Amino acid sequence: MTDQQKEKASFLYTAKTVLWAMLGVRRGEGYEEDISKVKPKQVIFVGIIAVIIFISTLFFVVSLVIGQATS
Repeated sequence: MTDQQKEKASFLYTAKTVLWAMLGVRRGEGYEEDISKVKPKQVIFVGIIAVIIFISTLFFVVSLVIGQATS
């Protein structure tokens, strides 16, 4: 293993990885680097947080639009 592969991913690195994955944009070499650094527990945790934020944002926007449409 190289030093880069032994290195653990930070929260921000994991968040960036999950957000790029949600968008469906990832290079092959970046994917290999992510596999070596990011642990499955980190991805699950950050993924759940990202989905909660995404759903909350959608709910807020829809409530705002519906509220303005009915007034």
